[in-house]
Formats: sequence, C-alpha cells, structure tokens
Amino acid sequence: MTRWLTTSSTRWMLALAIMAAAGQAADAPMRAGAFAARIELTGPIGPAAAEYVDDSLQRADRDGASVIVLQMDTPGGLSDSMRQIIASILAARQPVLGYVAPGGARAASAGTYILYACQIAAMAPATHLGAATPVPLGGASPLPLGNEPASSGTAAKPSPDAETNKVLNDAIASIRSLAQLNGRNADWAEEAVRGAATLTADEAMQKHVIDLVVGDVPALLARADGRHVRVAGNEIVLHSAGLPIRDYAPNWRTHLLDIVTHPTIAYLLLLAGMYGLVLEAFHPGVLLPGIAGAICLLVGLYALQLLPVNYAGLALMVLGVGLIVAEALAPSVGAIGIGGVIAFVLGSIMLFSTGVPGYAVNLGVIGGIAFSATVLLVLLLRLVRRSRRTRLFHGDTQMQQVTGELMQAVNAGGEAWARVGGEQWRVRCESALPAGARVRVIGRDGLLLRVVQA
Repeated sequence: MTRWLTTSSTRWMLALAIMAAAGQAADAPMRAGAFAARIELTGPIGPAAAEYVDDSLQRADRDGASVIVLQMDTPGGLSDSMRQIIASILAARQPVLGYVAPGGARAASAGTYILYACQIAAMAPATHLGAATPVPLGGASPLPLGNEPASSGTAAKPSPDAETNKVLNDAIASIRSLAQLNGRNADWAEEAVRGAATLTADEAMQKHVIDLVVGDVPALLARADGRHVRVAGNEIVLHSAGLPIRDYAPNWRTHLLDIVTHPTIAYLLLLAGMYGLVLEAFHPGVLLPGIAGAICLLVGLYALQLLPVNYAGLALMVLGVGLIVAEALAPSVGAIGIGGVIAFVLGSIMLFSTGVPGYAVNLGVIGGIAFSATVLLVLLLRLVRRSRRTRLFHGDTQMQQVTGELMQAVNAGGEAWARVGGEQWRVRCESALPAGARVRVIGRDGLLLRVVQA
C-alpha cells in the first residue's frame, strides 16, 4: 500500500511537471521575440520631436514591440507638437510607459501633458514635473495664475482677455481628461496648469500623479510587470519584466528637421536669404548670391511656419535690413543706417516667442551680427566722408591728370599720335621727344591734346 501511494505521488508530480513544461513551451514562442522599445524625447518639443515620436511608435509597432518606454527630459515646447505626440500615444497599439530620466531631468510644461497621456507614468529620483501653464506668443503672461486649485468642472476666473481664458480652460480640460483616462490625480493636474505648480518625483508619487519612482529602465519594466492598463479601449496586463531594450534613434530626416527648425539656424537662414538677394540685385548676373539666397530664404520661411514667430519682430527685421541697404545706396550722415541697426536688433530679439521654452534666438548671435553691421556702417560712413573731401575732377580738368606714351617721335611744336588713358589721341608738344616717351596732358584743343614730357 505504501509503495502504491509513493508511486502515485511520483506520477502526480511528474504529470504536473510535464504540464508546466508544456505551458512554458507554449508561452516561449510568444515571448521569444518580445522586446521593449525605448524612445528618447529630449530638448524642446517641436515639429521635429513630434515627427520623431510618431515615426518611432509606428516602427515599434511594425517590429512587434511588447511595450514602449518614452524616456523624457524636456523643458516643454509648442502646444501643437505636444498634441500631436499625445494623439500618437493614445493611438498606439502597445502600452506606453512614460519615464522622466535620467536624474536631474524634467517633464515641464508640455512634458507634463505627455506624461499624463502615458498608460504608466514613472520618474527617476531627483527629477521633477509641472509648470504646465500655457504661455501665449510674445512671452507675455496674461493668463490667471492663481495658486489655489479649482474644483473639477469649474471655469477659470474671469479675465479681461477672453482669448487667454479660452486657452487656459482648454488646457485644463485637456490635462484633466488625460488624468481621468489613466486614473491619476486630476486636481493637481489642473493646479499645474492654473498655478504652474511643480512636484519632485517623491512628491508626485505621494500625490498619485505618477505610478512609479525607479532608477532605470530595467527596473521600470520589472516594476510595471503585472499591472493592468487600458490600451486602445481594451484592458490588458503588462508582461514587461526582463524584456530586452531596443533603442529607436532619430533618422536623418528628423535630424535635418531638428536643425532647420532650431530658432538660431532659422534666423541665420533668413538673414542669408535676404542679403543674398540684395547682393544679386547689386551685381546682376553673378547668380551665386541670388541662387544661394533664394534657397536659404525658402528653407528659412519653411522653418518659420513651424515655429512660434512674432510677425512684428519679422517686420522690424525686414525694415532694419532695408534701412541698412538704403544707407549703402544713398549715404547720409548715418541716421538711416543707425535706425536700421536698431530696428534689426529689436526685430531679432522679438522674432521668436521667448515665452516658449527652448524657442529663442541666441543673443550672442544677434549681438555678433549687429556688431558686424555697425562696423560696416562706420566704414561706409568714413569712405563717404573721405570721398566728399576729395577734389572732384571732370572734363578738361580730369584730362590734365592723365599721362600717356608717344607712339611716334614728335618734333618741337609738331604733332604725333600718343596712347593716353587707353585711347589714341593726336597730341602736340613744344619740345622734340622720341617715340615711347612718357608725356602728361596739360590742356585740350578740341580733339587735340597739348602735352609735355612727364
């Protein structure tokens, strides 16, 4: 009897082992090619960043990624690009794990909205998020920034500017809807928009703004394993522990778009285009300045349509360049040129909205170009002053300063041919001179020049 029990137990344990092995074997093909895709969103959020995230999400889907880690370190950026990224995240067929990293990184302004859109929100230690108040173009701050959070469903405080109220209310509704979608603190989300509130990683965890505080991506995947999230309307369970990580770097087109849409580069392209066309107008037929200028201007204008442009600043820049060119064509005492430099500098500073993080022209570049324009203006004024002090020559007076060379010998009081100023003239000399002698014009009688030995 004891032997039968022992044999039965052994068989039962063996059966369980076979069933477990069969389950693992069935699960192995599904997990064999599984991986976690990592997309690194760093720097200002603009058209290049939005295109990069959207393209990477699609590539990860085609490659069969199980989960996607969106690692962020951003000061914010343009609202249109932010909304494009959020739409891509919500449309993704894989869960997106938002992760603010490495230590010292931030998900400020637009980054806060994006983190709220992710199914899992995580932060590394010594990171922060918040300050999500929308800023209008021009860097002004007319939006109501009360520190007290409003209750759900309440409108912003009345403002004399209805447009700014609309923008604020739209931003609050947007971030509250994302918070409710993923079950996070919607009241603090509204406070981040209304009052520019910020939180550290630990504070965000305590207030249920994020889900995890982890030190690296493998730890994030391990801690997220087994959690229930909603993806494309369906609730799924994450199986992310131990997944290999595959990085999705920006492609060449994204790099090019990122360079072109950098405010300083767009600014330089715009200037190069303007001055190239001006040089071509001064020297028609040279072609190179005109062609290069036209290309730079077109690329610069393309960048401008993707950036937060202050058109008053652009108009001041064009006015400044026009006044500097006018000073070169019709020199004055310098008032026109100085006014042009001032208008150019003011327009350059105003060109891009300094209120949008990461979208401002480098002041050093503006100062360098303004200094160069001022130096050229001073040199031009000096040349103009020197030319006005120079004695003017015209007609017979100008001819008296010209020297030439006798083409044949001449007798005293006789006439001969000479080459004067690149032309052949009939000359008369009071002294005999051999052919090849240098002569100087002292007068003119019609088409006959009177010369003496030079």
